[in-house]
Amino acid sequence: MNIILLGPPGAGKGTQATLLVESRGMVQLSTGDMLRAAVKAGTPIGLKAKAVMEAGELVSDEIVSGIIGEALDALPLETGVIFDGYPRTEAQAHSLDIILSERDRTLDHVIELEVDEDALVERITGRFTCATCGAGYHDKFKQPKVEGECDKCHGHDFKRRPDDNEATVRTRMAEYRAKTAPILPIYEARGIVSRVDGMSEMNEVTVAIAAILDGGSA
Repeated sequence: MNIILLGPPGAGKGTQATLLVESRGMVQLSTGDMLRAAVKAGTPIGLKAKAVMEAGELVSDEIVSGIIGEALDALPLETGVIFDGYPRTEAQAHSLDIILSERDRTLDHVIELEVDEDALVERITGRFTCATCGAGYHDKFKQPKVEGECDKCHGHDFKRRPDDNEATVRTRMAEYRAKTAPILPIYEARGIVSRVDGMSEMNEVTVAIAAILDGGSA
């Protein structure tokens, strides 16, 4: 089974992809990771990509398609794949069709984790961690039991990621919508798009995705 998992940063896409890898033996193909791996391995496509990146240019669709083709060629046909970060444009969606058909594979599901933008902003901007042990907290949803003291290591220093601010989160959301808008109609026309409430509890999202993959409905 081959699927595309869509969702803006903070929707829990990475967590769900990891769970699918663990529970179903699927392979997550992240274009960024694959590009770096191909460059490091010095594959023919990797060498092409390296030259382009060193010149400060964007890697072409042709190179990205080649990287994905190489990755699929290295996998048994029965191994399911999760596409992460690809396709992002209409041209890439059509390229993926060709890549898959040449390898006797089909795209079975496109699953989008839907989020409420205001709730996502609240979820992300409220996060903070213990500077000593990394334990996670939230302004609204998970305060330390003793104010100013980590539950786990009893440290008193806390930190926030500099990009966990409202402006950055809303920019990321706008970018995500701009990137997914062109490809969703292609897959909706084929009847393979399913949507899951990404604001639900993690386990509920996992169950909903499993129901889609097992032929039920979310």
